[in-house]
Amino acid sequence: MKTNKITEEEIQRRANEVFAALKERCNEEEMQLVQKAFNFAREAHRNQTRKSGEPYIIHPIAVALIIANELQLGVAPVCAAFLHDVVEDTPCTEETIQQEFGEDVAFLVKVVTKKKKNQYEMSKQLDNFKQMLDSMHYDIRAILLKLADRLHNMRTLESMSPAKQMKIAGETDFFYAPLANRLGLYTIKIELENLSFHYRCPQIYDRILQLIEEDKKKDDVKMAPFYTKMDDILKKNGIKYTREVLYKQPYNIWRKMVQQNVDYEHLECRHFTKIVFTSDEKMPDKNMALKIYSLLTDTFKERPSSIINYIDLPKQNGYQAFHTQLLSDYGIWEEIHIQSEKMATKTKLGYLFDSGDREIDINMWLETFRKVLRDVSHNLEYNEENKHFFIESVRSTLYNDDIQVYTPKGKAMLLPKKSTVLDFAFAISDEVGMHAKYAKINGHLASVKTILKRGDSVEVGVDENIMPQEDWRNSAKTYEALKSINIYLDHLPKPKYCRCNSCHPIPGEEVIGFKETNGTITVHRRDCTLAISLASQFGDNIVAADDFKESYDTLYPASVTLKAVDRKHLLSDIIDTISNQLHLSILSLNTKTVDEIVTTTINFTIHSYQELRTIVQNIQNIPDVDEVIYNNQ
Repeated sequence: MKTNKITEEEIQRRANEVFAALKERCNEEEMQLVQKAFNFAREAHRNQTRKSGEPYIIHPIAVALIIANELQLGVAPVCAAFLHDVVEDTPCTEETIQQEFGEDVAFLVKVVTKKKKNQYEMSKQLDNFKQMLDSMHYDIRAILLKLADRLHNMRTLESMSPAKQMKIAGETDFFYAPLANRLGLYTIKIELENLSFHYRCPQIYDRILQLIEEDKKKDDVKMAPFYTKMDDILKKNGIKYTREVLYKQPYNIWRKMVQQNVDYEHLECRHFTKIVFTSDEKMPDKNMALKIYSLLTDTFKERPSSIINYIDLPKQNGYQAFHTQLLSDYGIWEEIHIQSEKMATKTKLGYLFDSGDREIDINMWLETFRKVLRDVSHNLEYNEENKHFFIESVRSTLYNDDIQVYTPKGKAMLLPKKSTVLDFAFAISDEVGMHAKYAKINGHLASVKTILKRGDSVEVGVDENIMPQEDWRNSAKTYEALKSINIYLDHLPKPKYCRCNSCHPIPGEEVIGFKETNGTITVHRRDCTLAISLASQFGDNIVAADDFKESYDTLYPASVTLKAVDRKHLLSDIIDTISNQLHLSILSLNTKTVDEIVTTTINFTIHSYQELRTIVQNIQNIPDVDEVIYNNQ
């Protein structure tokens, strides 16, 4: 491996960049502690190198610079950044760190030090995730330190093997990038996503990057008159601002191409224009943003329904801006983002912006996140069955975007994008969620599995007889909803038998069982062609299915088709027979009349074959009904 020649002078120069970034906000004693941490780490890692051949100390210095410069954190996190690998990779102990640098620094180092175990509760990766997330119960700086560590590792991932690149890139895309997004660290989030994409899918990444560069060259000429006109309007009205055209990154482009099922050329809004204005003491930032919007729409046509007001309704991570789309001279809708300088700074620093003594502003999201983590830590039993559920449930709190919806009384509820009414119901209370029957969304009746949109007003109808169904698992998105649904469904008695997917037997029919290789018993009707075939080949696997009996708690789908002579009230007589006389729920009813002959198919649920025979007989007794046929489900 080729060794990069980095001198002691170069190492010191890079460390001085960290000291310079801290100097203005630290006193003499604090600066001495930071320099001590650097010297300690430098000596501890003296004989170590990275995969690239560089002296290992280059990595802790880079992490410390991210902490000090890009995240604007203070002394303890910077010291911990210098020291974050000494316990894991050198003979130094946690006790030594505490003695030399105090409890605060020692705690941060401890959290990011991977614990070596003979046996992991879930897996090495998942246990490390849990260790980091648990630390957020006490101090979010530990997570920021780990983000900085991961960011530099991603920036230098080219020295790793392809297998290692895929592992680290996968973790980053699945976990760290969404986490950065939820903390409002958009710059870091975007960089992590694209570095991950670059190493996971290098050919696709390079092709999209090439297309973006070609776009920039074409757009420079095409967009010039549009921006000249825009600048003239704003300058004429005395607006102090900067304007920047930002092209969406390869990962964002690729994700939208996949979501919308379009190629690059047919993807709209591949770039956007950001207008950042200087605040006016005489005018609130919101009013200034609306003034700019008004000035621009006096000249340019605005795309209907393109406004997104993130100023009044910030994203959950604090992002604020006013979005709209304007029609350019060349016939393309151009996306415009209007922000104050303060809003733009917050876009970069997220929760770290304007937070007093460098304390982190936890806000609503962080409190929600901590609550979920406490619940996960105390209530989940880690075993083979729920390893996947652990990380999925935690990741559901790190979703890439959020929506704000409302109760009928106007209370705002923040949910992951693509959440359903079920997620909303469980966010209200576990009781409402468990018995959710229907919803009214903006006054219109809807299923509890309906996906919600930003700004929806939602009312949930409940019924104490309703309980979670198996398909709720696929409809819910939030941890709270999935936890309650899974606990309920997983504690239901497991059926002893599986029904054949061909003949769909129901209790009361003549049935036979076949023992499968995994020990389960599949029940078939005795006239099932598959059962006959199995009996001829695996006769020793035939078992009795005497326990396959009617149960009040179990319903089976059934369907009948009837033919009748058309007459007045025929349909109401059919419905009355099933619903009122037999007290069964009709799932669907399709009817067609041709030349006075009515053909009707009815789908409903039953408990047993005897119940089905009773239904067929009762329908047969309806005047003018000629024939009733059971459709095998």
